[in-house]
Amino acid sequence: MASLISCVSWVKRGVAERHPSKYVLDDDELERVSALARIELEDAKKELERAHKAAESMGKGAENEADDDDDDDGEGAWVDEDGEDSDGDIKMEEDQPESNTDGNEDDMAKYNLDEYDEEDDMPTMGPFSNIKGLKYYANNDDDPYITLKEDDEEDERQELEVLPTDNLLVVAKTEDEISQLEIYVYDESEENLYAHHDLLLPSFPLCLEWLDFPPISSPSAKSTANSPAKQFGNYIAVGTMDPEIEIWSLDTVDPMYPDMVLGRPDKTAAHVPVPLGTGKKKRRKTKQRPASTAHHVDAVLSLSWNRTHRNLLASASADRTVKIWDLTRDPTINGDGGEGEGALRSFNVHKDKVQAVQWNEKEPTVLLTGSYDRTVRTFDSRAPDSGVGAIVGADVEALRWDPWEAHSFYVSLENGVVLNFDARTLPSNAATPSPARFTLSAHDGAVSGLDVNPHIPGCIATGGTDKVVKVWNLTEDADLQKRQVSLVTSRDLGVGKVFSVSWSPDDALTLAAAGSKAKLQIWDVGANAGARKVLGPKIKAVGRELKEKESGGVIGVASDNEDSSGDEGGEGGDE
Repeated sequence: MASLISCVSWVKRGVAERHPSKYVLDDDELERVSALARIELEDAKKELERAHKAAESMGKGAENEADDDDDDDGEGAWVDEDGEDSDGDIKMEEDQPESNTDGNEDDMAKYNLDEYDEEDDMPTMGPFSNIKGLKYYANNDDDPYITLKEDDEEDERQELEVLPTDNLLVVAKTEDEISQLEIYVYDESEENLYAHHDLLLPSFPLCLEWLDFPPISSPSAKSTANSPAKQFGNYIAVGTMDPEIEIWSLDTVDPMYPDMVLGRPDKTAAHVPVPLGTGKKKRRKTKQRPASTAHHVDAVLSLSWNRTHRNLLASASADRTVKIWDLTRDPTINGDGGEGEGALRSFNVHKDKVQAVQWNEKEPTVLLTGSYDRTVRTFDSRAPDSGVGAIVGADVEALRWDPWEAHSFYVSLENGVVLNFDARTLPSNAATPSPARFTLSAHDGAVSGLDVNPHIPGCIATGGTDKVVKVWNLTEDADLQKRQVSLVTSRDLGVGKVFSVSWSPDDALTLAAAGSKAKLQIWDVGANAGARKVLGPKIKAVGRELKEKESGGVIGVASDNEDSSGDEGGEGGDE
């Protein structure tokens, strides 16, 4: 499997804990992991303790080797190959021959080594002549001459510190068939981006969604004698090729298991193919697993967290369903065949894989979905049968509600087109033609990345398989009563085919992008003079300040060798 980054998610400043906690494997954690993993407690304890000891031994190997060397210096510690003590192999002085036939004894006599230790009257010269003697300590903490003692715990605490002025970026990365979440820290004032820690994943990640609501199975959601249950937190939900949804805490370093798992691993097992037919010749196509209203049975392609009803999480899957999860409910499902808790609601509103889903921030009960059946649907989760939709003519890649207009949304397609719709004008029958407000030919290839700027009205970013990231400006023509769309700037950021673009939640013109080259880049769009000229008035109109930086536009972990496309403006399309 080639290395790539499938998606990127920002974390607002001031949300992450300043000093992340270290993972602690205690009895309560073993109980929680056992319940989530649906395995016996004893088996879980053995496996986790073995893994924990292995992790500890990796860091203590050098110290153990040093201790072994110290122990071997004692008398009687050396043995020969036959296992006998060294004292029995080497004769003492009385057993040695009195003369040396080679004459070596006469040669050594001139050095007077027998009286070497008795020469105390020799003057000591040199810069350290005042030192009577030196003693070596295995540990610097035991040396009285070293007044500045090392504190490994404090050093590690400072290395992991996240300042209130820092953003976190969560990156879903797969490299050499190993999938993981990489958490980066971005310091906007210093224009610095560096890796903080990572989390291993069991399956290929497809989507990410940040949320601040502690799941019921999270340790932080439970009150203790020392601290009450937390009402807010810093979590990331991950949808993978397996039909489960994992929720991880970003304030815990090196955890062994997620805080919550939504789904049913013992029943779904999406990675295990089921062949069709009964003879010697069997089809390669796998059998479709029976659908369930309680859990997904195929890959989870999109996630959306409800910022008003903070305990709700929506998911879209390749099993053609959209589900709503309540994070205050027990995630486990009855093993006796019943549906148990599972998903709160399940919707069958599409006839093919559901690629994207998003809650409407202004109308918190309304969902927007897009599918490979080449339709988009928007409906109230309380009455899904009364929804409206539109035919878009190609497979849906991504969609976004416009944060500046509650009824407006954008859809990006596999054929390189971006559409804008007004939900109020859509028909209840999705088969009825419904023209878009405008059509934008954005890329030569699929538009796999799409995001709407939350700080500047009428500003969107797109990324495509043509390896280019573009920023667009939308303006209203009062005379013609239609929208005009123009290209502000575009750039090849060197990330390969662009799979994800995301505006910063804190900086108006900061954009993160990643793709097929497994590389994360942060683009300061404001470094472009044309972008400042076009978007500057809009930024001032909403009361924000346009910052000019000295980075040259692109900030990454490694050196940036990307070439600008050179396009700084031009018409991108209109109604």
